[in-house]
Amino acid sequence: MSKIEQTLSIIKPDAVERNLIEEIKNIFTKNKLIIKDSKKIHINKDEAAEFYKIHQSKPFYNDLCSYLSSGPIVVMILEGENAVITNRKLMGATNPKDAEENTIRKLYGISIDKNSVHGSDSPDNAKKEISFFFKN
Repeated sequence: MSKIEQTLSIIKPDAVERNLIEEIKNIFTKNKLIIKDSKKIHINKDEAAEFYKIHQSKPFYNDLCSYLSSGPIVVMILEGENAVITNRKLMGATNPKDAEENTIRKLYGISIDKNSVHGSDSPDNAKKEISFFFKN
């Protein structure tokens, strides 16, 4: 069953640095996801730590926070039918080496850490993540 929903997408520092913003946005729009809002920001390490709090017990947490705060990012609200799942399919596996052909991470990801994009993993987390970056 399909339903219209929203999800958060982040174009990470490695992809922003390589000027891939428009290419990545085009992948979303070609796949029927509407970019409802988008902004380029630079968050500090404390903000990254708060955003990734769900991962704080994991060994990669500090590196993840340092990386997300290392340069400008583009945060977007994507909307469409089953937006969370659609976005996750478009992104591909976390490790670019394992990602399917023509997914964003296969095309642009450098490594498991510098994998170019983040996307919400569930509708509940999408709501939380959207409100983190887009305060009403």
